[in-house]
Amino acid sequence: MKGIILAGGTGTRLYPLTKLVNKHLLPVGKYPMICYGIERLRRAGIRDILMIIGKASSGLYMDFLGDGSEWGVSLTYRIQSNAGGIAQALGLAKGFVSEGEKFVVLLGDNLFKDDLAPFVKSFREQAVGARVLLKQVADPHRYGVPVFHPERKDEIVKIEEKPSQPKSHYCVTGLYMYDTNVFDIVERLVPSARGELEITDVNNVYAEAGRLQYDVLQEWWTDAGTFESLFEASVMLRGVEP
Repeated sequence: MKGIILAGGTGTRLYPLTKLVNKHLLPVGKYPMICYGIERLRRAGIRDILMIIGKASSGLYMDFLGDGSEWGVSLTYRIQSNAGGIAQALGLAKGFVSEGEKFVVLLGDNLFKDDLAPFVKSFREQAVGARVLLKQVADPHRYGVPVFHPERKDEIVKIEEKPSQPKSHYCVTGLYMYDTNVFDIVERLVPSARGELEITDVNNVYAEAGRLQYDVLQEWWTDAGTFESLFEASVMLRGVEP
């Protein structure tokens, strides 16, 4: 199984740091943020990884990570020229994975302690569709919130984006698993009101077809996109060696 790390974007919530460098290269503990995602995939047995990055910091990524051999993986790079949303970045991975092959997608600012291997195993055994990883949180209204099937408890029927009245205390994290049908879904998407192709819309296509399953992260997780969460990540991952 292959892995894709989405590490483009502008990181506006971390400005002015991100005026200097892409947010996924900011330090967390002793290492740049991006290193932890690479290590989590490697530990789960995923060694062939595509990095979707922005043009501005592309040279820094390649200087630091190279071909990935130092980190025990093989890295390929593709440039996201326009910030057209997570789903648009995902569409750039078409051709990296073979037809009918399953793969794992990780947003580069999602940092966590769980071992991905059991979740990857569950997805390998899943016949068709997609799989997302959830986390129980105190403030689900800030995220995409899953609505569970009333009878089939392993299935999500819909994801509501930042609802004022969440139907659960779980959020959808930035860890996704797809089959290659996802690329056809991305090509059919219509941009949202903010002009982007939304990953929630992708997941809801699978949900409407009854093909979106999930697992739940049990340990610490954050999306390190703000100064507060970046500091929390540095504290939680201090001493952790990717």
